[in-house]
Amino acid sequence: METEDNRSTQLSKDTTVACASVKGLKKNWQKWSSDHQEYQKHNPFSHDTRGNVEVPQKGIGEYGRPLQGSMTEQRGKDAHTHISREVQELCDVIKTIGELREEDEVGHNSRGKVITVQFGKLFNHYVTVSNKLVGILLRARKQRLVEFDGEMLWQGKDDLVVISLLL
Repeated sequence: METEDNRSTQLSKDTTVACASVKGLKKNWQKWSSDHQEYQKHNPFSHDTRGNVEVPQKGIGEYGRPLQGSMTEQRGKDAHTHISREVQELCDVIKTIGELREEDEVGHNSRGKVITVQFGKLFNHYVTVSNKLVGILLRARKQRLVEFDGEMLWQGKDDLVVISLLL
């Protein structure tokens, strides 16, 4: 059985831990608050801005870029890596299901041989891989990895459009 001295010692230790953690929480909160207030002084969209904020000039320096080391920068890098992987996977799928042809047969600006596939066939195959085929195709075209006619491809309407993987 516990004696009264043991219980009071245990209670005293618990109270000390609770006080220390509350003090720590308060200190952490104050630090976060002062850091946030300092950050808001440099935020041009904050109501706390006093006019001493340097307005970034479009096209100069890091305009439109997240702060280095920030979570936003890391998320952007992760997204870029993910999209690049999906574009590469799309190119691999086109290589697998496409047909090798000469550029004269295709009619695009490419040189030599290209691998081609019709959009309908690619859509039916790729839908099991990802539901973002058109977006990934547009990204691949922007990177000059594929060519196809038209601004946008629509399922059903553009099933016969030829997509060429540039080698």
